[in-house]
Amino acid sequence: MDGAVTSFDQFCLPDMIWERMQNILPKYRKSRKGGRPRKDLRRVADAIFYRMRTGCQWKAIPPSLCPGSTAFSYFKQWVDKGVFAKLWKLALEEYDELVGLDWRWQSVDGAMTKAPLGGESTGKNPTDRGKKGVKRSLMTDADGIPVGLAVDGANVHDIRLLQLTIEDCFRRLGFEQAGSGEHLCLDKGYDSTAIRELVETAYGYISHIRSRGEEKRALKQTSREKPRRWVVERTHGWLNRFRAILVRWEKRVENHIAVLHLACAYFTLRRLMVFG
Repeated sequence: MDGAVTSFDQFCLPDMIWERMQNILPKYRKSRKGGRPRKDLRRVADAIFYRMRTGCQWKAIPPSLCPGSTAFSYFKQWVDKGVFAKLWKLALEEYDELVGLDWRWQSVDGAMTKAPLGGESTGKNPTDRGKKGVKRSLMTDADGIPVGLAVDGANVHDIRLLQLTIEDCFRRLGFEQAGSGEHLCLDKGYDSTAIRELVETAYGYISHIRSRGEEKRALKQTSREKPRRWVVERTHGWLNRFRAILVRWEKRVENHIAVLHLACAYFTLRRLMVFG
């Protein structure tokens, strides 16, 4: 059994995340009536992370980590308590204090993934023969650190998700508005008058949105140079390495967003360790 536990170590929650996470978990009191002892919360967190890495069903989580039903029960409790959202916010604050978030150039981009079971905030994916899908909109700083997130159906227009993503970033980090002439990079899919007005007038950004024809010409002329927004595309690709994110199985959108929050916290803290 010890060998089995060891083989799962690469799929378990890293110590650097658990050290921060345990401080924001709900406080569980011991029952005066006795009864069965509470599960080791570290092993519960490991089971939740294992499920995020592998994309397996909850009941398929190795018993040596934690029973799947127990892991799911705690996961729901922690989602309702906002544990994973707090963990991401804590990771961003720590990163900003020790390294510094680079707000000069920000990027937003969307990614669509499958959602076979449907559920809240899903819709017909126009790029996948109308199958159920979910669209994830992500905002990063100049180094690709995720700072804002929004989720909706795959058929929702980008302008709505863009607004939700920017506001999610402001709310998480306590900003009232941009207002400082920062740059925001978007790809050709956002090329519209409505989006330019939203970005520049409502939020005070300097927008960088290449038209469809302009982007094709630029790629031919400077094929070796990557656009500044490549960092958000890299972060999307990194998030898709988690199989529970690559394919959404959760019917409740809150559960899916919580998994994304945990992944963003993990990514932020890993980058912090690189600089540390």
